[in-house]
Amino acid sequence: MQLQRIHHVAIIASDYEKSKAFYTEILGLKVIAEHYRAERRSYKLDLALPDGGQIELFSFPDPPARTSRPEAAGLRHLAFVVPDVEEALAELRGRGVAVEEVRVDEYTGKRFAFFADPDDLPLELYEA
Repeated sequence: MQLQRIHHVAIIASDYEKSKAFYTEILGLKVIAEHYRAERRSYKLDLALPDGGQIELFSFPDPPARTSRPEAAGLRHLAFVVPDVEEALAELRGRGVAVEEVRVDEYTGKRFAFFADPDDLPLELYEA
């Protein structure tokens, strides 16, 4: 098997419009396609990442909450590469997004910081 890269990450939003605005307006991701699936009473929004990957943002009626903190088993967070963590954090703060302090990866020496989407999904900015 030769895995090449991640194609997409799927996220289920509790408030579709709020999450759509967060990912498109605050994070600046471009919409590839948006579909309403009447039989599921669900939206599916495909968002483009700069490296060719995608985020699929879904809505479903009354999705159950997922434990995020304290640390729970399963996918922990989604990380985005940025050229300057401090600059990216300043932009997020300017848009009203709460961000954590910058940390340094003890193994790579790279700077990173966390913030969260509207459903408290942990997102990371990683300087590379």
